[in-house]
This record gives sequence, C-alpha cells and structure tokens, in this order.
Amino acid sequence: MRKRVRPAPSFMLWTGGLLAALLVSMAFGVVIGSADLSLRTVFDAILGRLGSGSGVNVLDEHIVVDLRLPRVVGAAVVGAGLAVCGAVLQSLTGNQLADPYILGMSGGAALGASVVLSTGLGLGIMSGGPVVSVAAFIGAMAALLLVFAIAVTRGGALLPGRLILAGVAVGQLAAALSSGLIYFGPHGTAERVMFWSLGSVAGVRWNTLALSAAVTGVTVVVVLFYARTLDTFAFGERAAAGLGTDISRTRWILYALVSLCTAVLVAMSGIIGFVGLVIPHAVRFLVGPLHARVLPLAIVMGALIVVWSDIVARSLLPARELPLGLVTSAIGVPAFIWLLRQKGTE
Repeated sequence: MRKRVRPAPSFMLWTGGLLAALLVSMAFGVVIGSADLSLRTVFDAILGRLGSGSGVNVLDEHIVVDLRLPRVVGAAVVGAGLAVCGAVLQSLTGNQLADPYILGMSGGAALGASVVLSTGLGLGIMSGGPVVSVAAFIGAMAALLLVFAIAVTRGGALLPGRLILAGVAVGQLAAALSSGLIYFGPHGTAERVMFWSLGSVAGVRWNTLALSAAVTGVTVVVVLFYARTLDTFAFGERAAAGLGTDISRTRWILYALVSLCTAVLVAMSGIIGFVGLVIPHAVRFLVGPLHARVLPLAIVMGALIVVWSDIVARSLLPARELPLGLVTSAIGVPAFIWLLRQKGTE
C-alpha cells in the first residue's frame, strides 16, 4: 500500500510564510495607487459595499471595491494559475523549459487580439476589454485544437515530443500571421498589439474575474487530486504505467484542463511571461520534487510574485504604468539564471 506523504516542516513553514505574505501584499496592493487611501479606508469601503455603512464616500468605495480589489485578486489568480499550469506541463512533457504557453496558445491569443485591434473593433478597449479578451480566448483555443490535431497519434495518444513540436510550429504560424496583420494594419496597430501582448491586469473587473477564478479554482482542485499521479511521470512512461497510471487518460485530462485555464488567463490579462516557467523550479529548489508539496507552494508563490509585480508596474513610474509582463520578465530572468547556477553546483 502507498504511504501518505507527510508535509515536511520546511514545506509547512514556506507555505505558511508565503501565504501570510500574500495576504499582506494583497492588502497593500489595494491601498497603494494614485489616490491616497489608508488601510482603514479600504476596510470601511469593503464593509460599506457589504451593507455595513461606515461613512466612506462613494468615490473611495468605487476605487477600492470596483477598481483596485478586483485588480489585486485578478493578479493573484493569474499568478496562481500560470504557476500551477507550468508545473503540470513540466511534469507531463518531461521538459524543464515548458511553460503554460508551450502549446502555442500565446501565439494564438496574440493572433486573435491582433485581428480585433487591426480591424478597429478593439479601439479604445484596454487589455481587459471584452472584445479583445473574447478574440484572444478564441485564438488561443483554436491554436490549441490545431496543436492537438497535429500531435495526436492514430491511436489517440498525446506524445510530449510531438506535442511540443506542434506547439512551436503553430505558435510560429500564429506569430507570422500576427506580424502580417500589424504590417498591413492601420497606424497604431503595432503599439496596441504590443501593449496587449506585454500583459496587464488594469482592466480586470469582477465580471471578467469570476470566470477566470472559477476555471483556475477547478484546475487547482483537479491538479492537486492528480499530484501523486504526476510523481510517477518522473520515472518515465513505462515505470508510470507499471505503477498503475493510465498514461493516455491522465495526459488528456491534464493537458485539456491546464490549456483551458491558460487560455482563460491569457484572455483576461494578456501574455505574462516567466511565471509559469520559473516558479515551479523555484519551488522544487525549496521543497523537493513531490507534487503534493510543489503544487500548493507554486500556487501561493505565483500569486505573490504577480501581485507584487503589478504593484511595481503601477507605482515605479509616477506618471506611467509599466506592462506587467515586462516586470515579471525583469524578475524572472535573473531568478532563472540564479536557479540554474545553483542546480549546476549540486
């Protein structure tokens, strides 16, 4: 019989500490901004919206509840979702460079957004606008279906090597088509597409956040259920099958689920790089390879990193907001190099 994995003290300490840091950071993220608000004002505004009138004016309540709070929660959802999807794809494919966009969905999403922005349908709509988001989601899902159609074998199996190569090919095709739309599009198309592709949660509102949070929540629950199954993939397909893992069924379920989650998150926030690549490696460095520890800690750490990246993006420059993907890349590249050098010394 399999023995239940007991959480290591270091795992409990890291998870508790990062979870506490996440909650504090989210509160700080709601407070900070162009409008000077205190923590007391934030709590009073939330209580006022819940019906416990506390004397906060309507403008402050609108800023806190309708603008900043969904933005901060959206950043946490995006970070958690991308981190857990990256961890799963790295395990399923056996590729340490795998991230949530490896199956060509970032290129497909960018193509969908480019179609809208180059035709004028998305003029005046920021990255969280409904037209651009729907187009990006459709593009991401279309790219994913094409990748599956190319990669699936006659026996219905999804082989990691074929899947990655198909993802690269479809992503390159989508990038070429996007470049064509930008080149032949009206003046300003390149700037609008670039702004969207670099990512932002500035346009996140409760109505758009609800679907993303629900899909991410379902993904997290299912992935945690498969945590011990994912451990078997570390020994190779034959060993995993010998341990009772249904390889084909597991791959189809997890590939489909994490791909859907990634597509929804890309549609809401654009393309935010390095979170799904670096966070799983950082977590494995801290608590080891067991997915019962890697996945929960990756969720918390991913959320924390993106929340702080968003805070930096909107507060570093006084009169201009930086793209979220630019900040995560600036953090992720040095972190990835450091982790690579640390592993090289082991």
